[in-house]
Amino acid sequence: MMVWLNIGSLLLGLLAWTLPLVNLFQNRTNHVAFPILSMGACAVSLSFQIFYHYHLVTIGDWSAIMDISGAVAFAAAVLLGGTILLNALTLIPHKKEVIS
Repeated sequence: MMVWLNIGSLLLGLLAWTLPLVNLFQNRTNHVAFPILSMGACAVSLSFQIFYHYHLVTIGDWSAIMDISGAVAFAAAVLLGGTILLNALTLIPHKKEVIS
């Protein structure tokens, strides 16, 4: 059952990157909702990984924790950095609206 946390984390991470791209390539009048949903999906995705690590600690699977901790930390940094960068890029076409 805990494997769903990893699948959900992956899907929400992909959603966090897809929403800014959709917002960037479509001309929408309400451009604020997509970055908020994107950052929310990123936050829930990272939370799922924290819950999965907590599950591994609870069952005492220390070898699994040692095997995946480095990769999870790197993937979390890439996900967060990519999400922030993509959402920042969506603000560039609306720069005039934000300034005025």
